[in-house]
Amino acid sequence: MVAYVVEELQEVTLDIAGADGRLAHYDLMSPFVWTEGETYRLLVRVVPNPLGPTDPTGIIWGGDSDDGRYFRMRDAPAIVPGPNPDDAGGCEDPTVVRGEDGAYLVFYTGVDAARSQGALLVAKGPKLTELHEQRVLLRAPEGEGNIKEASLALGADGRFRLFYEYARNDASRIGMAVGPTAEGPWTVVDDPFSIREDGWDNWHLSTGPIVQQEGRDPVMFYNGATVDARWRIGWISFAPDFSRVTGRGLEPVIMPPPAKSRDATDIAFAASCLVMGDDIWLYYSLEDKILRRALVRLYA
Repeated sequence: MVAYVVEELQEVTLDIAGADGRLAHYDLMSPFVWTEGETYRLLVRVVPNPLGPTDPTGIIWGGDSDDGRYFRMRDAPAIVPGPNPDDAGGCEDPTVVRGEDGAYLVFYTGVDAARSQGALLVAKGPKLTELHEQRVLLRAPEGEGNIKEASLALGADGRFRLFYEYARNDASRIGMAVGPTAEGPWTVVDDPFSIREDGWDNWHLSTGPIVQQEGRDPVMFYNGATVDARWRIGWISFAPDFSRVTGRGLEPVIMPPPAKSRDATDIAFAASCLVMGDDIWLYYSLEDKILRRALVRLYA
């Protein structure tokens, strides 16, 4: 029996998101956190609230922290919409990896100017403040839509897996592509797993962060929902070469607390993980506006 158990919850705050800050009254989501030395780095999607008809669906900001909870944000965003038409409507869902040449690769969702379609893009540069090269990685084929929410992992077979969310028949699903490097080229393969008809994840699925630890199967903290979009965070594990599923939790790892407002969305959505010894710090958002992190431990 394997269980991933939440043992502590903590708030995650940004210095300019307070009442008088530059990002006051903005919604915060998709917090991607990683470490460089003793410094925590953050990229996060920022959205105006309320969202106006001409507002971008997201701008990606960066920040730094000494403790992983309170972040000092930079003076300017890391990625802004346009002039590329593929992300003129918004930039969402950042995921950071380091390329073979040491450059930053930031995978993100680009929303078109009409805010009708999302594609998976990547920005590249030597610094997070110098992300010059931007290109489309994956577009939705006919009959599908909104390629987004990238998660990357290196399999035991030496090949990279790119997991992503896509839309089909009014539902979100998780797709997978295989490539020789973190920059591809990518070949789309069969979906790694699907919904469970009698589960809390019986309608929508979306990617989440992947944890790979020595001697353990890689595990994804994925996002799942019912038809009325009540999103929760669960877990699923894979063989080291990602050839098959080896385990899946029956119940969510994280459920959102009761909302303070009647019009709040019922959603908890995982974005990134940090592994520190036996501790897994899972960063996620609540109600598409609040940042949190959870201390998760594996019991086997």
